[in-house]
Amino acid sequence: MALVRSLARGPRRGKIVLVTAMTPTKHGEGKTVTSIGVTMALRRAGHRAVVCLRQPSLGPVFGVKGGAAGGGRATVEPADTINLGLTGDLDAVAAAHNLIAAVFENHLFHGNPLGIDGSIRLWPRTLDVEDRALRQIVTNAQGGAKTPPQPGSFVIAAASEIMAVVGLAKDYDDLKERVGRILLGFRTTGDPVRVRDLKATGSACALLRFALEPNLLQAKDGTPALIHGGPFANIAHGTCSRLSIELAQATADYCVVEAGFATELGAEKFVDIVGPLTGLGVDGAVLVATLRGLRYHGGVPDDQLGSANPEAVLRGLANLEQHVQNLRTLGIEPVVAANRFPGDTEEELGLLKRFCDERDLALAESTAYADGAPGAESLAARVVEICARGGRSQPLYPPGTPIEEALDRIVRRLYGGAGVALSAPARETLESLHRIDETDGPVCVAKTPLSLSDNPVVRGRPTGFLPTVQRFTRSAGAGFTVAYLGEIQTMPGLPRRPLAEQIDLTSDGRVVGLV
Repeated sequence: MALVRSLARGPRRGKIVLVTAMTPTKHGEGKTVTSIGVTMALRRAGHRAVVCLRQPSLGPVFGVKGGAAGGGRATVEPADTINLGLTGDLDAVAAAHNLIAAVFENHLFHGNPLGIDGSIRLWPRTLDVEDRALRQIVTNAQGGAKTPPQPGSFVIAAASEIMAVVGLAKDYDDLKERVGRILLGFRTTGDPVRVRDLKATGSACALLRFALEPNLLQAKDGTPALIHGGPFANIAHGTCSRLSIELAQATADYCVVEAGFATELGAEKFVDIVGPLTGLGVDGAVLVATLRGLRYHGGVPDDQLGSANPEAVLRGLANLEQHVQNLRTLGIEPVVAANRFPGDTEEELGLLKRFCDERDLALAESTAYADGAPGAESLAARVVEICARGGRSQPLYPPGTPIEEALDRIVRRLYGGAGVALSAPARETLESLHRIDETDGPVCVAKTPLSLSDNPVVRGRPTGFLPTVQRFTRSAGAGFTVAYLGEIQTMPGLPRRPLAEQIDLTSDGRVVGLV
């Protein structure tokens, strides 16, 4: 860890290339493959390049999307180990999170000397598996005068504030400070109760000792990959750890960072949350687009996305245009990466090329999945050109912007909405956060990744909608406030036919069926 911090604190020569995307279909549009492929191609062209990725959560691995180690000829190896837990960082995050919950309950049981209001529990439990049955639970079901039954809940580990803290902490001291200030509840006097008040900071951080260290792996061709941290972008800040990015910047010319989901989620959060909290800025972006995704946003049913449909592609370009505008609004010039799939036609690709030409947009095709580094050579060349322009990302709102104003700006400028409304519970929570002076820092929006709006079935580029903040939660350790738009779940559920049904272990110890 000392070496990591020594390198991370050194000169940052590497340019940050943020890989984001148009609004995805439920299958994903290939950001991880593109991130790995363009990094391999940069290295093949003679540049020092490192790809920085999040650690896969077991939720998607066993659910719908599958693993997150890339695919085809653009993978990080060993993929099965990466997808099934790697070094145990997520287990450590879950253990530290649940230890804090246990200490909280234990304090109540043994006389509650701090005078905690036991009816208010802001800290859920966590598990790195999708299990909808745990969204709402009852704790202390056996009852008792000291600890009567109380409603509770679980979040998936990628949504744990501990995961966000691990991703943002710069060293052990910062880790302890952040964990210590996590908000757990309130005393009967109205004063906040934090992890440090329960003297649980040290033990929780002891569990996170090795989880704070970035993990060095490599792509198929030996290209270095740092895989560390795993916050989802629809319910958390959605990028790998600051330590892995700083380490890559100190040792390479190009640091390729994947941001979860599309520009209004992962990219916005990198610029508005990660950047201000860490000092990191973006030099250029890759905006992944697929003809499949364009067809989807042009109205094609999910089971027909593999068939050519130029008219739908033309309609779907409106969604891509919003994402191009979003990146430019954030001060980042993108290269549009056309991630090729079987069934894509030259006629459809021609529509995308004309779209980019009319907007002075760089465009490059990518066949990294099928061809590895050679399939991303033109994309890598475009990335070098964009980064050489000297542009730099700019947050959408300055430090100190009130939460409601920051949300209004995000919704209007990046989603295309007409502002934002607050539900009564959300407004009540915001008032309580103001009372304890816990509204500083950026806003982290939790919403569906499948639409620019807060409604997952709305495709294309909607305008004029008015999303509602259903609730707020405060991530005091991470340093931001989470606003939940629409029906968003922090504990996902498995689909009717989860990928878990096809994964198996052979008699010689090989894992098969991972995707």
